Amino acid sequence: MMLKVGLIQITASDRPTDNLITVLQMVREAHAQGAQFIITPEATNCISTDQDHQRSVFHFQDNDPSLKAYQEIAAELGIWLMIGSLLLLSNDPDGRFANRSILIGPDGKISALYDKIHMFDVALSKSENFKESNGYRPGDRAVITACDFGTVGITICYDLRFPHLFRTLAQAGAQIITVPSAFTQTTGEAHWHVLLQARAIETGCYILAPAQTGTHDATVGKQRKTYGHSLVVAPWGEIISDAGTKVGITIVEIDLEQVETARRRIPSLQHDRKYQPPECPQKTL
Repeated sequence: MMLKVGLIQITASDRPTDNLITVLQMVREAHAQGAQFIITPEATNCISTDQDHQRSVFHFQDNDPSLKAYQEIAAELGIWLMIGSLLLLSNDPDGRFANRSILIGPDGKISALYDKIHMFDVALSKSENFKESNGYRPGDRAVITACDFGTVGITICYDLRFPHLFRTLAQAGAQIITVPSAFTQTTGEAHWHVLLQARAIETGCYILAPAQTGTHDATVGKQRKTYGHSLVVAPWGEIISDAGTKVGITIVEIDLEQVETARRRIPSLQHDRKYQPPECPQKTL
């Protein structure tokens, strides 16, 4: 039941070829340190705020050169490799992209695909606004997959704020839930740690959350800044590892027996009860 996981923390630019070279080297380093399951952050291939640039460098999944390279290295090393997300062209009628997490098995074949469900449409301040749904089409399907080491539920970044998704994954059998992210500095400082701990406690799962970090180089458009702090959180809520803000690799050994231990102690996943929603109170004049 012991599993050695590797979380990769990067500062991706808007140049997919450069990012691929960086990540492939880090995957090799993580494998050399014994990692059996390696996870990269959201937007592993590109961070860009310019849709024209995105359209010029993104590919459809079937001919994406980064994905092909990741499948080849997973097979070469015999590892489970989750690309936290690739940003891809899609067949959406209005031309929006896909934000897709891809799990690759030790045979190099794709084991699971998950498209980010919840879109980051927020106005943090007058100068910091995001409208992710303008560029990306949301997914509509929760995903878990059985690996030879255990069962993994998949989420991406802003999904973290929707606890019912995590509960659904855990009740479907997930022992590990992945949360690859590119959290903003503002929201990361306020909410990242506590939300990840809450999702672990609520589900009794290990939470593995590799993150983008730092200021992202951009050839066109505005630069983005992300929070970093890739985390591994245990089923009882303890933070096992925090990568801080530097680019690097985190290697942690986790004990999946702790999932069942936490759920035996507090079996809340079995205690759902149906209830009537509240009625909107009538205003009095």
